[in-house]
Amino acid sequence: MSYDKDLSIVISLYNEEESLPELIEWIEKVMAQEGYKYEIIMVDDGSRDSSWKTVKELSAKNPAIRGISFRRNYGKSAALYHGFAAAEGRVVVTMDADLQDSPEEIPEMYRMVVEEGYDIVSGWKKQRFDNKLTKNLPSKLYNATARLVTGIKLHDMNCGLKAYRNEVVKNIEVYGEMHRYIPYLAKNSGFDRITEKPVQHQKRKYGVSKFGIERFINGVLDLISLWFLSTFGKKPMHFFGFTGILMFLTGGILAIWIIAEKLIQQSKGLAFRPVTEQPLFYLALVAVLLGFQLFLSGFICEMISRNSNERNNYKIKEEF
Repeated sequence: MSYDKDLSIVISLYNEEESLPELIEWIEKVMAQEGYKYEIIMVDDGSRDSSWKTVKELSAKNPAIRGISFRRNYGKSAALYHGFAAAEGRVVVTMDADLQDSPEEIPEMYRMVVEEGYDIVSGWKKQRFDNKLTKNLPSKLYNATARLVTGIKLHDMNCGLKAYRNEVVKNIEVYGEMHRYIPYLAKNSGFDRITEKPVQHQKRKYGVSKFGIERFINGVLDLISLWFLSTFGKKPMHFFGFTGILMFLTGGILAIWIIAEKLIQQSKGLAFRPVTEQPLFYLALVAVLLGFQLFLSGFICEMISRNSNERNNYKIKEEF
């Protein structure tokens, strides 16, 4: 497929009016040096300051700048979703608007996608200038968990500076707060040529970070959800049915064993403990009921899955 532009640079921004002119000047300098045909797609995620006004002013000076403005703050995933939909370049680069991502990294990332054939090149901030206690340590734990669950060996899954083949961003759906796991979404869609490149991390020059410590907690929850959906999304009975049968059989066997033991002792005239006075019996009944409910949940999920419009949505690489 041929593209009119070499690069689409997608920038999600929220209350970054001070950094935008400097960022655009920096990007334009790099683009001019490399001679790229490019576009800059700036998505204003409901900023409360003059960010959107600044985007308009910058676009008036440079026609390569396109703008999208949300009526309210929806989050980075929503911004990237619309930015990806609008992107027309052969390679799509995402970066943050806070000047912590260096545009000078873009040419090498572009080369790795175009010449080396990678689907995604993810930035790796080896040396960070964030607070070590509130960001660096949680980030390392978060990334270690992400590597374990996804099987993708990236040191910095959440780095905003990434380069993608255009085909990748057109075949994934970024929603909720899943922007952290775009490489995992891409892998599940069949784009598994993923690598990373160490990139320079800058100190924040203006404003304050828009993300708090809660993003790491939410990130782990999102990771669990994404893993479950990618593994059992089209076959929920494999999870609920198996778990339900296991609990049902375990509870049933325990209940039968408790009752049988009581009857055997009673038949031999030995002292016995009434079944209803044994806590294990009630735990066994709970396991039977939960197992039955999980099994029924599997049936319901299967019916929903079979009637879903996405049930036969498979990614085709090529056909003739």
